Amino acid sequence: MIAESPQTVPVTSHLSLQAALAMPSGARAGVVVCHPHPLYGGDMDNPVVMAVARACVRAGLATLRFNFRGVGDSGGSWDEGLGEQDDVRAALTHLRLLLPGDARLALAGYSFGSMMAAAIAGEGRPLGGLALVAPPLGMRPLGSMSGPAVDGPLLIVAGSADQYCPPDALAALGQTLPKATVTVLDGVNHFFFGGLDRLAGALDGWAAAIS
Repeated sequence: MIAESPQTVPVTSHLSLQAALAMPSGARAGVVVCHPHPLYGGDMDNPVVMAVARACVRAGLATLRFNFRGVGDSGGSWDEGLGEQDDVRAALTHLRLLLPGDARLALAGYSFGSMMAAAIAGEGRPLGGLALVAPPLGMRPLGSMSGPAVDGPLLIVAGSADQYCPPDALAALGQTLPKATVTVLDGVNHFFFGGLDRLAGALDGWAAAIS
């Protein structure tokens, strides 16, 4: 377990999100962690989301994991992946306000969460890092990722047996992002059953490069 405090993230005057913040002593960088698909049971307590958060905290990074709109105690309802991008933006803004002004901010997402993270990665100031865990490339195109604004480590990690992230699609994505580290975990499926420890190893290196 990691030490966290509950947070409320405002998105609009009528919509706020349930979140949890980990703030290691002296943290000068932070990561917003995005969970898998809300309509298929995804939430901020997902084991992969927690593995990402733990890896970041081990590296001394602050983390903010949150529930997308309509999930848990977050307000609102599913918005076809559009309003959910606003949720990610709001979470980044919230974490930025809790860290020193010169702090680096990064994004990490698992499955649907990786698509939402990628969708806004080219906006505003460059991110201090981006981790896309098991992007479901076989179900939903990632969109234009030819120039994500990332001034830091870019990690793409998935299992070789991921039924939603075909190896050829993963390889093609890696070719469009020459600065990315593409890590394939042999025999691991989309849900990382039995593969969380190996995922943690990949995430440890990514998080250490941010801090």
